[in-house]
Amino acid sequence: MNILHLDASASDSTALHTRRLSGELVQRLEAANPGATIVYRDLVAAQLPHIDMTIRHAWTAEDTGDTRLAETISRFKALVDELKAADVVVVGSPMYNFTVPSTLKAWVDHVAIAGQTFSYTAEGPRGLLNGKVYLVLSSGGIYSQGPFAAYDHLSTYLKAIVNFVGIVDVEIIRAEGIAYGPEQDQAAMASAAQKIEAIAA
Repeated sequence: MNILHLDASASDSTALHTRRLSGELVQRLEAANPGATIVYRDLVAAQLPHIDMTIRHAWTAEDTGDTRLAETISRFKALVDELKAADVVVVGSPMYNFTVPSTLKAWVDHVAIAGQTFSYTAEGPRGLLNGKVYLVLSSGGIYSQGPFAAYDHLSTYLKAIVNFVGIVDVEIIRAEGIAYGPEQDQAAMASAAQKIEAIAA
């Protein structure tokens, strides 16, 4: 099993929320699959550049000898190859202002490339990947249900992206309402940890 583990929390503490939970999930998956290989990307410690004209050009261009363009294409290729090689992808992400951290969006912009992870056909877009994705998410409020469900542009966006590139086996693990006080924080983390334990079992 090849596991790709992405962390997008701005906090560098492994004890907090999505970093802790996604780390626990990867450890359990590794224990259940001896010999598994793990590729880890901390999208905050090693941030990818956000979209500029070079990146837009690199989506469709061949290497023309331009140094900056060649470096961008090489970076795309490395990230896409990691994703293609992964049997399982674990994404640890908090909700920032109702959606994904910009560091995670930058990663998406490096791997969601026509001809690489999806293609356009006469019948519409077709994803080229497969495998399994775990979305390990946290939020200060509760957005999976209730009056603020329409504000959730984190899980809905990430699920749409992975579905678009062909990965339909997606499981979401949430720690919600962590800003509602210590008791709710602890309860949310315990509930997410129980789900991780059940997955590994």
